[in-house]
Amino acid sequence: MHHSASSSVPRRTRRIVPVGLAFLGLAGVAFVVRRPLMMSAPMCMAGRWHGCFDTFNGVLLITLATLPLAALVAWALARRRRAAGVASAWRTSLAEVGMVHGTVPFLWMTMMPGAGAGVVPGRVSLVPLRDLVTMGPVGLVGNLLIFAALGFFAPMRFAALASLPRILALGAGCSVLVETAQYVLRLDRVSSVDDVLVNAAGAVLAALASRRWWRTTAMVPSDRPRPTPAPAG
Repeated sequence: MHHSASSSVPRRTRRIVPVGLAFLGLAGVAFVVRRPLMMSAPMCMAGRWHGCFDTFNGVLLITLATLPLAALVAWALARRRRAAGVASAWRTSLAEVGMVHGTVPFLWMTMMPGAGAGVVPGRVSLVPLRDLVTMGPVGLVGNLLIFAALGFFAPMRFAALASLPRILALGAGCSVLVETAQYVLRLDRVSSVDDVLVNAAGAVLAALASRRWWRTTAMVPSDRPRPTPAPAG
């Protein structure tokens, strides 16, 4: 009894630590960019599209403000799965919510039209590494983060994706779709092969960061309910 009680503590710690670190990281980001975020706060609180949902600051503010709702959804999903006897209920639920909440806002910002949207023809840059010089630190970090949440959580949720080459292919494929949509919709953005490379690299780096949690996913599918012991006699 003492051994089972003490072994449950590290398991709970392993679950709580990544979530706590994620919240601390987001809190740190919010503290650093609090002034730009507060500039869009009045527009967002008033429910206005212009000045909130069509700006990077507004989308980031909404993303941070809806974190408690995302945590509540993850808790509800995990509780429902645990009641159904699903193994790794918390990890599966956190992964699903994390993929959506961490990817959709960046995709939204990526698909925001520029000033010449619909007027300026689509532009394509197919020379590798040429646009990296013009990205700058902010652009480089932003491109790395677009599919970072997908790379971090997808192998934890889907055993078929628990492989770095598959995450690389997933990040590259999703990035190609985004770049193609930017070109077809004429959003006044440059569809660049460097964006695909950096986006895919961000997904792989995030997958490496979560590797300790998704390595077991490939061996034990998390969707499968726990086997119930047969009644004695």
